[in-house]
Amino acid sequence: MNNIRSTLATVWRIAVPYFRSEDKWAGLGLLTAVIAIELAVVGLSVLFNRWNNTFYNALQDRNLDVFTYQLAYFSVLAAINIALKVYQLYLNQWLQIRWRRWMTERYLGNWLADANHYRMQLQGDAADNPDQRIAEDVKLFVEKTLDIGIGLLSSVVTLVSFVIILWGLSDAAPLHVFGQDIPIPGYLVWGALVYAVIGTALTHYIGAPLMALNFQQQRYEADFRFNLVRARENAEQIALLRGEPVERQRLSTRFALVVGNWIDIMRRTKKLTSFTVSYQQIAIILPYVLVAPAYFAEKVQLGAVMQTADAFGTVQGALSFFVTAYRTLAEWQSGVMRLDGFETAIANVQALTTKADIVHATETGTSDIALSDLTLTLPNGGPMVQTPGFSFRRGERTLFTGPSGSGKSTLFRAIAGIWPFGKGKISIPANAAIMMLPQRPYFPVGTLQDAVAYPAETDAFSPQEVADAVRSVGLPALATRLDEDGHWNRMLSLGEQQRLGVARALLQKPQYLFLDEATASLDEPSEAALYRLLEDKLPGTTIVSIGHRTTLDDLHQRKVSLTRSGDHFALGDAKARTETA
Repeated sequence: MNNIRSTLATVWRIAVPYFRSEDKWAGLGLLTAVIAIELAVVGLSVLFNRWNNTFYNALQDRNLDVFTYQLAYFSVLAAINIALKVYQLYLNQWLQIRWRRWMTERYLGNWLADANHYRMQLQGDAADNPDQRIAEDVKLFVEKTLDIGIGLLSSVVTLVSFVIILWGLSDAAPLHVFGQDIPIPGYLVWGALVYAVIGTALTHYIGAPLMALNFQQQRYEADFRFNLVRARENAEQIALLRGEPVERQRLSTRFALVVGNWIDIMRRTKKLTSFTVSYQQIAIILPYVLVAPAYFAEKVQLGAVMQTADAFGTVQGALSFFVTAYRTLAEWQSGVMRLDGFETAIANVQALTTKADIVHATETGTSDIALSDLTLTLPNGGPMVQTPGFSFRRGERTLFTGPSGSGKSTLFRAIAGIWPFGKGKISIPANAAIMMLPQRPYFPVGTLQDAVAYPAETDAFSPQEVADAVRSVGLPALATRLDEDGHWNRMLSLGEQQRLGVARALLQKPQYLFLDEATASLDEPSEAALYRLLEDKLPGTTIVSIGHRTTLDDLHQRKVSLTRSGDHFALGDAKARTETA
């Protein structure tokens, strides 16, 4: 019971924001229309039930006039029913796509806001495969919530409507056993209720493990897809290392989890289906068994038998909603759990950012980036970098060195505002334009113009400006391919990608440019040429570089390093010199 209440509370928390959003009136209007049509369909089912009595009595009495009239009446009811079902589906699908669009945009916004997507990775496996949760689990949640919600409402209204009918039919067709009428008021209703309660209890007993199994299946499927994508994206490295056998083994191991869990689902589904199909088959014949003695005793006509069978089946079906919908409920609950996990992970990351002890202050009247009493730690709290005070001076070119793993890149992340672990103060000049160039640039799939202009909009720069920037970094052949679509991270070598990263900087013209081994894949003369290009094209830009080559020393005015000091690395000047023009 607590689990049901918890699930319903989670569903409410996930679902309600849409109906309070800017799209609420459209959503509420569509939902109201879908519910109204469902109620009309239930009303029609009552008319169909009454039609059963009259139609089959006409057959028994061989009354052609009544039979013909009832056929025409049925045609009218059927036409109305068809129209209602078609428009209910149509409006339901409209509601689904609007609701899904709003939830997807909301989740994308929360995931991508303030580097939450990056910080979620730092938190480990708190919410695996966020891409699946946004793309698939949102779709499943919207579709199944509407199906289950409308279905449950329909069952309740149907139950109320047909219990009255079935109760009256119980009096008209009394329980007849061994030639005697046994007066049990509403015995058909009680029979349907007892049958449904037993069926629901046994269904839950048999099918309960499916909820956890479905949750695991979604996770294993997503993990397998993720590793397939990784293999595709790193095809060259795998081929060069002759890693195909190991990669195949790794993928086979992942897929074995998919297969193993699926077999568990199959076995459990087989047991559940065996019971539910048996339950449904017995339910078809049960009302005839109960009413047939009264019919053969000539206490009721054929029409009453058919009407009773229809009403009994409808009541029993409404009471058995959880039996027939159990597998859907299990799949739905697993999706709810995954969305709840995603929202919790986002909330935890946002709380981590809010509680972070690293203060990012915007300062006026200064042009330097200053670090004050800054300590950076690992996610587990282990010390990494400490500095009582340090400044990156405006217009100065600084080379940043230190052993691998000493925290150089982490310091860059902290300056960018995406590393939350630590304490201290980072002062950034007001309205400062800061750009980070990583060792492996990211290029969105699309035209080369899109890729180079990123993260700015494509039309932020003219094609001529982009072409000039691409030529200036030594890629004249690419300057003529700006309109070509492609996956540029796959199509270009890492050296070419790094050149395009510098082209981005030339277009963006940042005031502060941080290069995290952003030219490490180039030969030394090419690297030196790009640094001279940056110095020439961006004369007022503060450039801070992480690098290990000694040839970088002469391309910078200042050299700082991270050196081991006990359990952490300390930041300090290694060389300062004045460069003459």
